[in-house]
Parts: sequence; structure tokens; C-alpha cells
Amino acid sequence: MAGWSTRAAVPADLGRLRSLLLESCQPSAIPSSPLLARSVAQGFVRILESEGDLLGCVVTERPSPGHVRVTVIAVRSSVRRQGVATRLLSETVKTPWASDTPLISALVGLEDTALMQLLLRSGFLGTRLMRGSGPRADVRVHFQHKSRVAYVDPDSRHLVPVNDYEQLAESLGPSDHAVTALVPLGDGLAFEIARFEQDDPATLQSGEAAAGIAFSGSVLAAITFLLGFAFSSTRFPDDVRLLLIGATFSTVLSLIVYASASGELARIRSNSFGKIMKWGNVLSEYGGVLPFLISLPVTYAQASDNPWTTMVLALVLSAAIAWYEQSEFSIAHRFRRSPSEITLMALTAISPTVGAGLVAANAVSWPWTTALVVTLTARTWLYLFRRGAEADVAERRQWQIR
Repeated sequence: MAGWSTRAAVPADLGRLRSLLLESCQPSAIPSSPLLARSVAQGFVRILESEGDLLGCVVTERPSPGHVRVTVIAVRSSVRRQGVATRLLSETVKTPWASDTPLISALVGLEDTALMQLLLRSGFLGTRLMRGSGPRADVRVHFQHKSRVAYVDPDSRHLVPVNDYEQLAESLGPSDHAVTALVPLGDGLAFEIARFEQDDPATLQSGEAAAGIAFSGSVLAAITFLLGFAFSSTRFPDDVRLLLIGATFSTVLSLIVYASASGELARIRSNSFGKIMKWGNVLSEYGGVLPFLISLPVTYAQASDNPWTTMVLALVLSAAIAWYEQSEFSIAHRFRRSPSEITLMALTAISPTVGAGLVAANAVSWPWTTALVVTLTARTWLYLFRRGAEADVAERRQWQIR
């Protein structure tokens, strides 16, 4: 809503936070003053304001380095059901200290159906029932945020009334079952329990490594063939020959990296498979595939004396590379983009047209080759050392029916 702004709370907000919590929460849910002050100091409290008025907050804590727990969600009564809690929770799970953790969780009592619906709408799933030592009111549902896409078996879903906690405990007993929705029935609300299809990570990673090896091997064969033609032609520019030699070297490196990923998977000594695969993917694309594709119009210009068809081929290839760079299939799509990165993407896309034009006009192509090598090297360095792990940048539902 216009006029709303969110930010991390600071120590100066403690008085207003305490007032909001006293107004909006049950006394048992309000954190102690030292705990609240510590959470604020650590940046674990996010607030939403409008014209200086505090409208809502989300308080979290970090029980362990890989776990963030949502402890309190408070919204001023005058602005409830206006999206305050949804916005705060959405921004909380996207903060760097939360998005880099494997687990973001919350515990919700069976009677707090409004909070359950909020969590379910925000990408959380109810995964297990936590029984207290006291009476029925102590039974709570453990919710956790789904950071990866998972698939629901459409034929394995059933409904459990909210107040039937014994059946709920039985339904959530298997590790592949979870609460995915809270739906109305004639006699009250009910949990929708769904079974998730569980993939074998080792099998998936093994298949990914094998696909990388097969792909890089095919690219290496194509580059080697083109390099053979380059050495057999007396008109082929020396700088483009060096570019293809560099592409051969980079593709061989990617094969070695993919083989290392297979060895890492076989030894299961550490969880570095994703990091190794990122190296293989980046070296294969920016060191092998793109130099090979960009060299094709140059090769055609040497084999054909028709500059018009050469330029048409180069323009088509530039358009295809530009489309690929913007598509969800490219490696660039998996990382956050900056203005400098967009500039490098544009330089990569126009390289086939510039290179083919220089060769067709019998002009000096060394400056073009140097600029291309610098561009691809900069992109390789950027993705390997300045970006984190590969991730889907487009928002999508965390679970879906296959």
C-alpha cells in the first residue's frame, strides 16, 4: 500500500515495539525484554511503518547457524487484513541472513488458524505435530518454509479436522506428508494433508554430472573440428585460431571439473557438489560454447566470399544469443544481474556481428578478439567469484502438483 515502508528495527524502536506487542499479542507470546533487545541488535526484527507509525513487526531468532525461527508476528488491530503481515513475512524470508539458511520455521497452536493461513499463503508447509506435556492447547504445528520446489502426488491427499489432533499426528507421521492448505468444511476448518514425491538427491546429482560430461564432450568435439578447419585454411585469422584454442582448453577444464563432481558424489565427503558443478557450468558456457558459436560466422566468412549471407548469419546468431541470455535456460538467469553484467551480456550478443563484419571486410580483427576474450573472462570471474550459488531468481510457488 502507498506510504508503507519496511526496514530492520533499531534499538530506538524498542519502546514502540514493546507497545505494539502488548496490544497485539497474547502475553505468553511476547518475548522478554532482553530477548527482544538482542533480536533487534542482531537485525532479526523487521518492522512496517506508515508516516512514522509502527503498524506491524516480525520477530525472529537464530537457534543455530542453519535455522531461523519466526517467533512473533504482530499487526496493529486497525490495519489487520490489509496485507501487513504478508508483506513483512515475505520480506523476512528474503533477507540475506534468512534466505541463505536451509530452514525457516514457525510453531503455531492449533487454535491460531489465522496465522496458519498466513504461513501457508507465504510458502510454508506444516510438517509435523509438536506435543507439549500439558493439555490439548499445548499441541502445535511445526511449519517450515519451502526453499525448493517439491511435487505433490495428486492422488494422495486427504482432509483432517483442525480439532482432531490425534488423526493429525498420525497423518503427519510419515516424513513425506505435510499440511498444504487450510480449507473450510461444513462443521469447521480442516487441514489438507498431501504426500510429496521424494527424489533421491544422489541419483539426481549423478544424472546432472553425467549430462555435464556428455554435453562438454560434444562441445569439445565440435570445437576440435572447427579448429582443424582453422589450421587448414591459410586465410583464417590467427587471433580467432587462438580463441578456439582457448575454448578447447576451457572445455577440457570443464570436463575435468565435471569428473571431479562425479568423484565428490562417489566419496560423499562434503557437500560441495553444487559449487563444483557451478565451476563446470560456467567454464563450459563462457569458455567453450559461446566462443565456439561466435566463431561460426567468422568460419563461414572464410569459406564463403558472399558478405551478405555472412552478415545475415551473424545477425541471426547475435539475435539468438541475445534471446538465450534473457531466457530462463541461460546461466546468467540463475544469478542476480547488475548494470555492468547487462553491459557484458550486450557485448557478448553483438560479438558475432562485429567479428563477421571485420573478417568479411578484410579488416584487422585483433581488437574484436581481445574485447571478446575480456568480456567472457569478466563474466566467468563475475559468476565464479562475485556471485553465490546458482539459484532461481524468478519467484515461483514452492510446491506444485506434478
